[in-house]
Amino acid sequence: MPNVAVIGCGGWGRNLVRTFHRLGALKAVCDIDAERGQSISSTFGVPLCDVEDLVRSAEIDAVVIATPADDHASVALDALRGGKHVFIEKPMALTVQEALTVRDAGNRAGRVVMVGHLLQYHPGFIALKRTVEEGTLGRIQYIYSNRLNFGKVRKKENVFWSFAPHDISMILSLTGEMPVSVETHGSYYLNRSVSDVTTTHMRFPNGIDAHIFVSWLHPVKEQRLIVVGETGMAVFDDMQPWPSKLLFYPHRVDWRNGEPELKSAPGQPVPLEEEEPLLRECRHFLECAATGIRPVTDAEEGIRVLEVLSRSEVSLERKRSEAIPMAGAR
Repeated sequence: MPNVAVIGCGGWGRNLVRTFHRLGALKAVCDIDAERGQSISSTFGVPLCDVEDLVRSAEIDAVVIATPADDHASVALDALRGGKHVFIEKPMALTVQEALTVRDAGNRAGRVVMVGHLLQYHPGFIALKRTVEEGTLGRIQYIYSNRLNFGKVRKKENVFWSFAPHDISMILSLTGEMPVSVETHGSYYLNRSVSDVTTTHMRFPNGIDAHIFVSWLHPVKEQRLIVVGETGMAVFDDMQPWPSKLLFYPHRVDWRNGEPELKSAPGQPVPLEEEEPLLRECRHFLECAATGIRPVTDAEEGIRVLEVLSRSEVSLERKRSEAIPMAGAR
C-alpha cells in the first residue's frame, strides 16, 4: 500500500487525514498552522513535516493536497518533481493553463494525478450513471442541480467556484460531452466583487440542457441532482436517508390527438450500497497509485471541469457589465 502524506489539515483536510488513517496509509501530515498541525499529528500518531521534507522523503509515495485553492498547482508540481503521486482537492487549479501544466508534469513523471470530485464516488451517483447508461430513462433531455446552504461564505472565491465543481463534474460525466454554450448569471449581496448566488445554463451537442443553481445564502441545505429523460426521471438527493437518496420516477408523456397527456407514477427507490463516498474516493486513489490505473477523476477530467468554470466566469463578468438598470433605478 502506498504511504500517504496529507498537506493541509483544515476543515476538509482533516476528513482526508481521518480517512487515509482509517485505510492504514497515512504516514505524515503538514499544515501551515503549527498548532493545528501538531494537534492532528498527535491525534493520528504520525509526524508533522514541512512540504520540502515530504516531497524529498523516500518513505512517502503520494501526497494529498487540501491547501487553499491558489496553492494547489504549485504544491502539486513540487510533489510531482519529487516523484510522488498526487491527489488534489477541487478545484485542481485556478486556471486551465495551471491545470495543463500539472497534467503534463504528471505524464512526464509517470505519476498518478487525481482530482477530488467526491460525488463521482458516491454510491447514489454511481447508480444514477448506470441507470442513464442502461437506458432506463430513455433519451436524456434535461439535467438540473441545486447545491444550496447558509454559508460557508468566502471572500475571494465566488459561490460558483466553491460549490459548483461537483455538479459540473457529475453533469459532464452523465452527458459524456463538453457543453457548446455556458451562460451564468450572478447576484452580489455581501461583497460587491464576489457572487453569493449563481444560476448557470449549459447546452450540449447531443441536445441535452443542464442547469446549476448554487447559493450560500439559502435558508436550508439542499444537494439535489435531477435527470429528466423521455421515459423516466431520476432524483439523486444526498440530504435524504440512504433508502431514499436515489429515486426513479417512471413518469411519461403520451400524445392523444396531438395533445400531451402526462402520466405520473410513484417514485421507486433504487437500492444502494451504503458506503461513505470519501472512503471510496481515498481507496480508489491508493489503488491507482499502487497499480498505475487511470483515476475516474483524473487530470483530464479536472481540466474539463476547469474549462467550464472558466467559461462560466467569463459569462458572469459579461452579464454583470451588461446589466441595464430599470428606468428610475438608483
